[in-house]
Amino acid sequence: MHNELFKIGPVIIYGYGLMIALGVLLAYRLVVYRATNRKFELPHIFSLTVWGLVGGFAGAKLLYWMTQVPDIMNNPGILLDFSNGFVVYGGIIGGIGAGLVYCRIKKINFLKHLDLFLPSVALAQGFGRIGCLLAGCCYGEETHGWFGITFHNSEIAPNGVKLVPTQIMESMLSFGICLILILLANRAKKNGLVAATYLILYSLGRFIIEFYRGDVIRGQIGFLSTSQFIALMVVLVTGLVVFLSQYQNRLTGKKV
Repeated sequence: MHNELFKIGPVIIYGYGLMIALGVLLAYRLVVYRATNRKFELPHIFSLTVWGLVGGFAGAKLLYWMTQVPDIMNNPGILLDFSNGFVVYGGIIGGIGAGLVYCRIKKINFLKHLDLFLPSVALAQGFGRIGCLLAGCCYGEETHGWFGITFHNSEIAPNGVKLVPTQIMESMLSFGICLILILLANRAKKNGLVAATYLILYSLGRFIIEFYRGDVIRGQIGFLSTSQFIALMVVLVTGLVVFLSQYQNRLTGKKV
C-alpha cells in the first residue's frame, strides 16, 4: 500500500488525507439528502457538521495525547504535531459532545439529530480506515493466514511480513453499520434507537478487532487497550440507558 498516490506539481496527494476528505464529503451529502427527505432545517445540519468536525478533531487528538503521556513528558514537541496521532473514540466522544452543546444552545432535539447523523459518521469511518490501510497505520498483528496483507513501502507498518488486515475489517464493519442504521432509521419510531444501535454495534466490533491489532502505541488500561476499555464502557452504559428507558416507559404505560 502506498500513501503517496500522485503529485500535482509540488503538491503530493496522500491516500490517508484523500480518503478522509472523500469520507467527509460523502457523509455530508448523505446526511443532507436524508435531512431534506425528513424535513430537517438544513442550516442546523451544516452547523452541526462543522461543530462535529471541530469537536471530533479535538476529541481524537486529546485522547491520543492522554495515551501518550510518558512520551509527551520526554518530548513535549508531540503536542505541536497536529497531522498525526488520533484516536477514533476520542473523535466520536468529542463530536457527539459538540453536537450536544449546539443542540442545547439552539434548543433543538439532540437525539433526533444524532440519529440522523450517525449513519453518515459510520460511512466516514469506513473511508477513514481505507486511508489507514494506504498509510499503514492501525495495522494488525503478524499472521500466517491466507487473509493477511503485506506492506512493502510503509513508513509505519512492518514491511515484508503478513499482517491481519484490521483496517479492512474495521472499514467493512463501518460500512455495514451504516447500511444497518439507514434501514433501522426507516422503521424506528423512538429517538435515540439509531444512536444506541450505532454505539453498541461499533463498540462490539471494535472490541473484537482490537485483539488483532499489532500497533503498540494505543495505550493500555489493565489488560485491555484504551479503545477496548472505552468500548466496554460504551456498551454497558448504552445498554443500561436503553434498559432504564424501556423500564420507565413500562411504568408510565407509554408504548415504544
